[in-house]
Amino acid sequence: MLSNPIGKVLELFYSTDNGRVNPAKLTLDEKGVIEDKYYNRNIQRSVLIATKASYDLAQFHGIDAPYSALGENLLIDYNPYHLKPGARLQVGEVTLEISQNCTLCNSLAKVDAKLPKLLKDDRGIFAKVISSGSIYKNDDIFLL
Repeated sequence: MLSNPIGKVLELFYSTDNGRVNPAKLTLDEKGVIEDKYYNRNIQRSVLIATKASYDLAQFHGIDAPYSALGENLLIDYNPYHLKPGARLQVGEVTLEISQNCTLCNSLAKVDAKLPKLLKDDRGIFAKVISSGSIYKNDDIFLL
């Protein structure tokens, strides 16, 4: 039995050669987000989780970054950046294991030159898929 949820999924995204897609559902397996162009590239970095707090921080500093600008697959309303590698989250049907903090990406400078430095420790975290399934917008998030 899962305890109380720690948060909710706000938005879902995946990348294609033609840009970012904002679906109602993501399907994941042990190789990552099935429709994502990065599927099966690096299972340790197969899911990028970002929090709305990162976008709020950018907004506070006068940077208008649209959701998905951080490259996230999951945008959530819980700040997971304190979680250590090995921590597990249940999101919808999917169990994710935190694998590493997200490194800075120069592509963030395309949004605003100040964004990479501002979000140095607040861009997101990577997770690998432990159990496959689907994640929907508004799914609850549980810390296991």
